[in-house]
Amino acid sequence: MSRSQPYQPSLLRLLHGLTAVVILLALLSAAWVYLTYDRRLLQLSVPTIPDIIGIHGTFGVALLFCLPLFALYSFHLGQNRLVGANTLRQLRQLHRPAGRNALHRLVNTVMLLAATFALITGRMMKEAWLPAGELYETWYTLHLWAWVTMAIAAIVHLVTAFWVGGLSLLRSMWTWHTRDNDTPRQWWPQIQSIWKP
Repeated sequence: MSRSQPYQPSLLRLLHGLTAVVILLALLSAAWVYLTYDRRLLQLSVPTIPDIIGIHGTFGVALLFCLPLFALYSFHLGQNRLVGANTLRQLRQLHRPAGRNALHRLVNTVMLLAATFALITGRMMKEAWLPAGELYETWYTLHLWAWVTMAIAAIVHLVTAFWVGGLSLLRSMWTWHTRDNDTPRQWWPQIQSIWKP
């Protein structure tokens, strides 16, 4: 890998990749659930998948395991990738790299919060609501808006990542390459450093 290529820590790539795949599958299955049972704003014909609500719930359970680990990493070892004390001031300078980075950090934070909110609201729902036509339950409405927010944030996340670092930044999140001092053997010391004063 070229020295000019950005490098992402391997633990970040693993957690980010797992969380991204689960969120993508959850978003796709959520869209399928919506097009099967709701269709108030968007009416597309989709094939019927038996127990699509259960499938979507399975991805929600997977997110319940992935997201806390990714959030723990993000708020500690990856805190420089989230909103910081100077983010709002830097957002006024979007024509400069610092402003674009600030926007990217803001979008990263919104994605984490939206995913957390989607997870919480999804756990509060009952599977019987949608098949019974109960589309106005508060938890369902909140869950729906959380997923819409997360879908928009995911798109903006990719756009801002490209704006900040181009294709090389996007590729750096999906490469298998690791440095000698960043192999799975170093993950536990990295995690332990979270609790060190």
